Amino acid sequence: RLHFRGSSFVFSTAAQQRSTGDECGPDDPHDEAKHPLSERALEHKAIKLEEQVRDLTERYRKALADSENVRRRTQKFVEDAKLFGIQSFCRDLVEVADILEKTAESAAGEAEPSNPNPTLKKIYEGLSVIEAKLQSVFAKHGLQKMNPVGGKYDPYDHEIVCHVPAEGMQPGTIALVTQDGYKLHGRTIRHALVGVAVESQE
Repeated sequence: RLHFRGSSFVFSTAAQQRSTGDECGPDDPHDEAKHPLSERALEHKAIKLEEQVRDLTERYRKALADSENVRRRTQKFVEDAKLFGIQSFCRDLVEVADILEKTAESAAGEAEPSNPNPTLKKIYEGLSVIEAKLQSVFAKHGLQKMNPVGGKYDPYDHEIVCHVPAEGMQPGTIALVTQDGYKLHGRTIRHALVGVAVESQE
């Protein structure tokens, strides 16, 4: 009986090992079912990662474009500051040019051939040289006097102070200037005060 029991024990143990081995072996059908699920999960994760990469790439491109726009605007601001930083100073200086021009015109009227005063003539000549030099300095720094007579009225450059009969001129053109206008690098810093030709109504 003891031998039988021992044999039964050995048989039972072997059977149990075979059973346990079958459950843990590589031929387990559950393992085969797990592999397709893992592949699908990996594919899904790869698709999500690709979407994230595309999204991040697009954001990077937008950030790069925004950065370039900011750089360009900053550069334009700096360039404008260099060009137009003297704008206020120029406005004040053109008033001095007005006084100088009027004084030179007055001296010219007094220094006519009928008036032989040599001192007055020298003063006029000196004022003319100073006026020419001042306009040369203006031009050097991009400040230019407008010459609108005969041209079309432009509200961005001119301010109408009077209307004059259009004698030999097209209506709407500028017939006279009562105060010179100036531009700094193409930007109007003082409007020209003008008289515009209109058709006479009889």
